[in-house]
Amino acid sequence: MSYAFLPSSSASEAPQTHTANSANMKAFARIADDVLSQRTEALVEEQPGHRPATSGQKTRMSPQLQKDETEALSSLRTRKTRLKALGEAYSAADTKVSVDKATVTKGKAVVQVTEETTLTYKKVRGDEPTTTGFRTRYELNLVGKPGGAWELTSIASKENGPVAVNEPTLAKTAVVKDDGQTYPDGTPASTKYPAPAKPKAKTGGAYDYAAMATYAEKYWKNYNPAYRQFNGAGGDCTNFISQSLKAGGWKNVSGTTSDYRNWWYDGSLQTDSWAGANEWAWFTNSNNRAPNLAYVYQMDVGDILQMDFNRDGSKDHSMIVTYRSSAGTPYLTYHSTNTYRKSLASLIASYPNAVYFAYRT
Repeated sequence: MSYAFLPSSSASEAPQTHTANSANMKAFARIADDVLSQRTEALVEEQPGHRPATSGQKTRMSPQLQKDETEALSSLRTRKTRLKALGEAYSAADTKVSVDKATVTKGKAVVQVTEETTLTYKKVRGDEPTTTGFRTRYELNLVGKPGGAWELTSIASKENGPVAVNEPTLAKTAVVKDDGQTYPDGTPASTKYPAPAKPKAKTGGAYDYAAMATYAEKYWKNYNPAYRQFNGAGGDCTNFISQSLKAGGWKNVSGTTSDYRNWWYDGSLQTDSWAGANEWAWFTNSNNRAPNLAYVYQMDVGDILQMDFNRDGSKDHSMIVTYRSSAGTPYLTYHSTNTYRKSLASLIASYPNAVYFAYRT
C-alpha cells in the first residue's frame, strides 16, 4: 500500500484579529483626544493665561497625516477668523473622547471613537446661548512601532451631516439619480445678513414652537427610544426634525408610505417624507405646511433649514431652529452629526457655497 503525502500549504494563515488590551485602549484614547482637542483649541479665542489642551505626550503621526493635520489646523484658524467677522467667537472649550471599539490585526489597529465637545460662546452681542455642543464618531487607523508605540495614519468622520465645527473636511453628500420627474423642490433662501424683518407669531397659532425646541434639545444626543434610528440608512436628521415637529403639533397625513404627499410614523413603518430630506421638502411644499422664507436669517424657533452641500439639486441635510438671538442669528439643533445650538453663522462659514432652503413652520 502506498501513501500520498500532500505538501504543506505555502499560504500564510489568515491574520488573527483581537480586541485591543487595556493599555492600548488607553493609548488610543489619548491619541484621539490629543488630535481632536487640538482641532477644538484652534477655534478658541486666545486670552491671557489661556493654555491649549494637551495630553502631555506628542502624538506620533505618519508624514502624510502630519501634513494633513497641519493644514486642518490652519483651515480651522481661518474658520475662526471668518466666524469673528460674522460676530461669533468661542471663549472656552472642552473635548472628551471615549473608545467604543478597538481591534488589532498584525500590528495594525482600527479604532472607533466618540468625541463629545462643548464650546462656550463669547458674549459678542450679549444674548448668544451659553454653549454649543456636538457628539460625533471617528475611525482611526494606527500602526504599531518598536517599543510599543503607535503611529496614527488616518482619522475620518463616520457621520453624514455637516462637519462638526472643529472638523475641517467636507460633509458627505447624498447622491440621488435624477429620475426625470418634476417635484415641488421649493425656493432657495439668501444668506444675506441682516435680513428684512419677518416676525413670527410665537403663540396663539396651531403649533407649539417652544415644544418643538424643547423636544429637539432634549433628544439631540440621547435619542428618543420611542422612535427608530436611521443613522445607518442615509442619516437621522430628517427623522429627528419630524419628531420635533410632531411634538409641536404637526398632524399626520395618512396614505401610502411612498407618496410624498403623506406624512406619518408608526411603530413599524413611516412615510418616505418622514425620514427623507427631499421627500420631506416635497411633502411640505405640496401641502403648504411650511412655506419657504426668502432669507435664512429670517428663521425663528421651530423653523427648518435644509442644505444642498454640493449644489446638485438634492437636499442633503435637515435642521431645526431651537434658539434665536435678538441680533437675529438662528441657532440650530440636529442629528447626524448630533449637534446642539450651532449658529447659522457657523454653518455658512463652513459651507459658503451650499444652497440653503428655509421653512417657516
